[in-house]
Amino acid sequence: MKVLEPIWTTKPETAGRVRGRIERVLDWAKVQGYRDGENPARLRGHLENLLPKKSKVHRVIHHAALPYHDVGNFMAKLRDETSTSARALTLLILTVTRTSETLEANWDEIDLDQRIWVIPAERMKADNAHRVPLSRPAVAVLKVMKEFQLNAYVFPGAKAGRPLSNMALAMLMRRMGYDHVTPHGFRSSFRDWAAERTSFSREVHKIPDAVEAAYRRGDLFDKRCKLMEAWATYCTNARLAGKVVPFQAVV
Repeated sequence: MKVLEPIWTTKPETAGRVRGRIERVLDWAKVQGYRDGENPARLRGHLENLLPKKSKVHRVIHHAALPYHDVGNFMAKLRDETSTSARALTLLILTVTRTSETLEANWDEIDLDQRIWVIPAERMKADNAHRVPLSRPAVAVLKVMKEFQLNAYVFPGAKAGRPLSNMALAMLMRRMGYDHVTPHGFRSSFRDWAAERTSFSREVHKIPDAVEAAYRRGDLFDKRCKLMEAWATYCTNARLAGKVVPFQAVV
């Protein structure tokens, strides 16, 4: 309680993750014989009676998103940009990853031949490694960056040995006249497009953290590869903006 109370209402997401880690540590300690009795970090039937419900303290922040039918035209304008920031934003959109996941990408995480990008657990919001299918356009972006590799980061920043700043993508969008939307919002653009304009099942295009457990199934990952290729086709062809793309359903 001394650990959680100061952050439970001010940083609810962090507090929830801290509580979960404490619970796992104490569960391990009990199994190993270092302690006994109930786990004091358990939420159900215990801490839920001592701490405010997260639904009452957590305000969901919706990131401003570009309507999916405008993404093709945005990508066409983005292709006219030649900066490292533009290439990073392109990869973020094509892979539907978060800003930090994209900017902190390391070359040792990426297999261009197999077209797979494995983001390690320590860089993922849910603390689980995430395997990202790389579409052909995404691989093309990475190959360009590989030609100018300066350090371990795919998108090196101005400071030696550091990646691009977290503000780099937002500043780029502001210069392009899109300061009314956010880079993170493209995840919503993708989700809406997949739900409304494709026949892929929800479990394939679902992108919250719970998907980490599902992508390890080989057949689902294959489906996600096809979905990301379809998304890349939509994104990189401005003529398709606002039109229904007839993708074949994947059974």
